[in-house]
Amino acid sequence: MAANDTIADMLTRIRNASLARHQKTEVLSTNMTRSIAKVLQEEGFIAEFEEVGEGVDKKLAIALKYKGKNRQPIIKALKRVSKPGLRVYSNRKELPRVLGGIGIAIISTSSGIMTDRDARRQGVGGEVLCYVW
Repeated sequence: MAANDTIADMLTRIRNASLARHQKTEVLSTNMTRSIAKVLQEEGFIAEFEEVGEGVDKKLAIALKYKGKNRQPIIKALKRVSKPGLRVYSNRKELPRVLGGIGIAIISTSSGIMTDRDARRQGVGGEVLCYVW
């Protein structure tokens, strides 16, 4: 079944796999989900990701990270902000800070997908996709 909102589907799959303490999860591979996975990997929220399958069945296999003996998930929460029915945009002066800078906001800018810190540094605004902490 095709998902209308691939970003929300990706975040939900990562959230569910993390809470169930799975090693990996698979999400639909699109340019947007690859970019978000790249940002999550650069920020240390996931271990790695790779593309598996071919053609229409292309998926991203995302390896999740845990800490400690009892395997506490690195990702505490994922929250979708901008939805297909209600887009949320922010200019460079009003970019959100997630938990006072502890978490990240993933922003879709004209320069690509990046964190709120990178967007602030580059002086660009854009669509606020999600919060991660």
